[in-house]
Amino acid sequence: MNTELQNLLALLASQAETKTLPIPERRRIDDETGDQFPLPEGLSVEPVVNAEFKGEWVKAIGSRSDAVLLYLHGGAYIFGSPRSHRHLVAALSEAAGINAFTLDYRLAPEHPFPAAIEDSVTAYRWLLDQGIAANRIVIAGDSAGGGLTLVTMLKLRDAGLPLPAASVCLSPWVDLTMAGASYTANDEAVATRDRLAGYVKLYLPENVDVRHPLASPIFADLTGLPPLLIQVGAAEPFYDDSIKLDEIAKACGVETHLEIWPEMIHVWHYFHTMLTEGRQAIARIGEFVKSKI
Repeated sequence: MNTELQNLLALLASQAETKTLPIPERRRIDDETGDQFPLPEGLSVEPVVNAEFKGEWVKAIGSRSDAVLLYLHGGAYIFGSPRSHRHLVAALSEAAGINAFTLDYRLAPEHPFPAAIEDSVTAYRWLLDQGIAANRIVIAGDSAGGGLTLVTMLKLRDAGLPLPAASVCLSPWVDLTMAGASYTANDEAVATRDRLAGYVKLYLPENVDVRHPLASPIFADLTGLPPLLIQVGAAEPFYDDSIKLDEIAKACGVETHLEIWPEMIHVWHYFHTMLTEGRQAIARIGEFVKSKI
């Protein structure tokens, strides 16, 4: 294990107690943590608020405006915001060379399933209405946002809407049953199985089966979805989710690219300013996006 990763793990361990704080406090801390990461010089951030949803444009210097990365942040459908993930989205915009739009979708428990899905579909339709062609849009997300990425495309497909050029899932959470052995074997301070189970109860109403394909897209028919890049760390709880997602997507005829990063933890990209592998993974995403648009 390299020194950068050792230092990061020690930092995360020292912050583990913040994960048990009440939801409002945890959300505040997550936003403040995001503020501590440096942003690329000259980055443009433009809030968007309308009657249907909120979000923000994140535009790196020189990024193209005729293509968009629609980003769906992680946080177990309970936490996270454009602010907490701004530094990550900025790096992705820079790597891909296109503008990014981070959706501030509604969070549980105030807004349980399917509120986040409704917001992501609405935002995608809005991008189309702005004159962005579907084949110039890539949807991406980390953790729960990775699951939401897949679910959004399922909803678009079933509605007969034009699908995006591609999608990117960073350490995606796609099985809310958490059946994979890696949830126990790779238990992390950031995402323990017991804690995740509590988030599932906050996100899903009692009458919604945890195996519902729009809650756990691992149980969905993925036929017809656009090319997919999956990046997962070998040392994270969501490892098995990505392995199974890759298998199912391929069986459904989806062009799928699975990257397993040795020793990496859940959404290591988030720590790209202090972790070489984070920067390398983001660069790979940039290459993939450029190849599809």
